[in-house]
Amino acid sequence: MTFPIIFAIAWAIILAGGGGLLTSIGSWYYELKKPSWQPPDWLFGPAWTVILSLAAYAFWLSWAAAEAAGETGLLIALYAINGVFHFAWSPLFFTLKRLDWALIEVPFLWASVLALAIFLRDWSVLASWLIVPYLVWVSFAACLNWKIVQLNKPFGARST
Repeated sequence: MTFPIIFAIAWAIILAGGGGLLTSIGSWYYELKKPSWQPPDWLFGPAWTVILSLAAYAFWLSWAAAEAAGETGLLIALYAINGVFHFAWSPLFFTLKRLDWALIEVPFLWASVLALAIFLRDWSVLASWLIVPYLVWVSFAACLNWKIVQLNKPFGARST
């Protein structure tokens, strides 16, 4: 296997697996007030699997053009930065139970996804479009996070 395939697969597995391991849905979560438009809990895993798979494929599609342009470092950095912001949200929301901190973190995640969509376009138009579902889902998740914070004031850690 080549580096771009290994990196793309590892990136997706680490984010999906890590996110899953850091998502502890206990009684505190079920007791939160949530909007009627929140999708069912079972949908989040499959949605993230598809989204991260598309983003990993986008990396692979972009690699050859980035390599030809001498910009593989930028491509890797974009995915690494996104990975950090993607990975940070779950522990803030689910482990620390700081819905407000997770909401503050969301714009950084969103900006990292937008950066992927913008920069990948230079290397592959299709890769850029493959990031759009990620951007839409994070936008939706941001709205959901905001509404959950709004419905569950005051801010702060919740007891278990």
